[in-house]
Amino acid sequence: MNTTDELDVISRIRGEVISSKQLTGENLFLAWGYPTAIVLLLEFAALLIWNEDWCDWLWAGIPVVGVPLMMYFLNEDYERTHRRTLDQNVILQMWIFIGFASCLGGFATGFAGVFQQCFFAYLGLLCGMGCFMTGIILHFRPKTICGIIASLLSAVPLFFQGDLWPWQLLVTAITVVISLIIPGHVFRRYVRRHNHP
Repeated sequence: MNTTDELDVISRIRGEVISSKQLTGENLFLAWGYPTAIVLLLEFAALLIWNEDWCDWLWAGIPVVGVPLMMYFLNEDYERTHRRTLDQNVILQMWIFIGFASCLGGFATGFAGVFQQCFFAYLGLLCGMGCFMTGIILHFRPKTICGIIASLLSAVPLFFQGDLWPWQLLVTAITVVISLIIPGHVFRRYVRRHNHP
């Protein structure tokens, strides 16, 4: 084996090692965080301006935007690495479950007549727990810390009842920023630095 062949082998092995270490999913928190926070803030503003029943259902726009964004980023990640690790599959399935649980909880609490009392605390808790569990699985401390803070903050909407209930939307938007947007940006920066040394 001559020097050129040895360099080719080393280069190929190095490429395989770098490829195997690549992290993915850096955009998924942002794909859900921004639509959720924006829709909640729009709903909050609409309720303050019009205070009509239809404003309560603006939250249904979150999956309309979030699901296509999630599918786009998942396909982009898979095309880049052509594989998913066990951790990635667990996290993906957990967040799909959280998405379905959020939608189901919204419709269930709406039809049960307790939407204004508890849905936004429930949504904030799901986001906080999902962030915490993702941080635990990935051993990524910023997500774990943000998940704990968001889970604690998710109880605050329960104190805004009656005429004050629209303020639950604002608190939940803040919870989403803490549980999805902030750790999403931190993780995205970490992944890009890790994947491109």
